[in-house]
Amino acid sequence: MTPPPVAALENGVTPAREVYTLADLRAWPEATAGIYPPLRLAVFGDPVAHSASPPMHNAALEALHINLRYTRVHVRPDELAEALHLAARWNFVGVNLTIPHKQAGVALVDMTKDEVINTVRMERMDTGVRLRGFNTDGPGFVQAVETELGVDIEEQRVLILGLGGAGRALALACYRERCPRLMLVNRTHAKAQALAAEFWATPDSSVTAVSWDDEALSRALAETDLVVNTSSLGLKPGDPSPLPPELIPPHVQVFDTVYLASGEPTPLEAAARAVGARCIGGRALLLHQGALAFEHWFGGVAPVEEMRRALSAAVGSR
Repeated sequence: MTPPPVAALENGVTPAREVYTLADLRAWPEATAGIYPPLRLAVFGDPVAHSASPPMHNAALEALHINLRYTRVHVRPDELAEALHLAARWNFVGVNLTIPHKQAGVALVDMTKDEVINTVRMERMDTGVRLRGFNTDGPGFVQAVETELGVDIEEQRVLILGLGGAGRALALACYRERCPRLMLVNRTHAKAQALAAEFWATPDSSVTAVSWDDEALSRALAETDLVVNTSSLGLKPGDPSPLPPELIPPHVQVFDTVYLASGEPTPLEAAARAVGARCIGGRALLLHQGALAFEHWFGGVAPVEEMRRALSAAVGSR
């Protein structure tokens, strides 16, 4: 369905829409005519309307006087290859990839050293545009744990719930930081076992797969310092907490990578706080991985505090 036209502002500039589509990308100059600064950065996802990345990145662009803007584009799995091609064609600087594109994107970029990517930079060369992929989820997670929780990841016994693109990236970050124990939990236990087998245990670390059942989780949580949820549980209304309160020991710290646009606590955050466990939410990961993505696009140091303020104002106001 064709979106309704939007009225131009008094100064002649047309306001950007909240979400665009692949159909818009196919005719980007027409779809974004009158919008200034031009939209040359975006997050691709399915769903994507909930993403708080645009206000965060737009605050950074404004702070550094970069005359570009960032938006959301709803891209379905079978549309990703064309969407990336079109972004390069229309002179995008870069894009972020969110659910469900982080693993599929690896095969669609020209260069990457990561097995899961969430950031793509368009590099213009004499021979055309080269797509370079990066993963900022893992390094952003490490920064968030150190900055927001005040602990070093290499000293934490970590339990990760969910092993999709983000979960895999965070597990690899924990392994590379040599945390003393890494426990991997997935609804499909064979997936957790397969990932654990990929990580060769080092003398000062161990990696194990844990079944997603109350008995196994209870035993594992007794020996856990940091619980990280990367599953999608909590995004949809009515979702349960991935861990019921009775399983969460008060000594653990909880990092739920899910966040709600309403600003309300996720079911896991509510469950953790109910037993007195310290908890941070997905805005922390969004902030720190976003700052690293911004630095891949533009170099230098991202204005993290401006991004933090914009993110805090956006989440809960939409």
